[in-house]
Amino acid sequence: MAVDMASDSAQPVLEELDRQECLRLIAPGGIGRIAFEDGEGPTVVPVNYAVDGESVVFRTSLEGRLSRSLLTAVPGGQVRAAFEVDAFQDDTHEGWSVLVRGGAHPLEGEERERAVRVDPWPGGEREAWFSLTAMEVSGRRLRQG
Repeated sequence: MAVDMASDSAQPVLEELDRQECLRLIAPGGIGRIAFEDGEGPTVVPVNYAVDGESVVFRTSLEGRLSRSLLTAVPGGQVRAAFEVDAFQDDTHEGWSVLVRGGAHPLEGEERERAVRVDPWPGGEREAWFSLTAMEVSGRRLRQG
């Protein structure tokens, strides 16, 4: 029975993260995944991103599926989307995952000029700028017990 107790204490612990900790974890920017409906079903694509307050800013090509799917014909309108970032260590089985859900809209004019800088890794033009405003933020951390 002592062996079982020892193995239980070595089990990883999954903990819920509050909004503030989630935003702190994704604040450095980098690579995340944007999830959206593209007309053919749910789609997830990686993007380079930066955090601006409680919004996630990313860029893509004007002609790409992501840009076409997130553009709205309603001025000031938003498209429901989700954004996910995670970091895990295979050797320790520890890490975290953050999910941001809200409305995505194109950044244009002054709003685009004020936006934080995002440097996309892929070559080519990435002139479509978007911001996803966080309505819901949730996350979990896996750590050793």
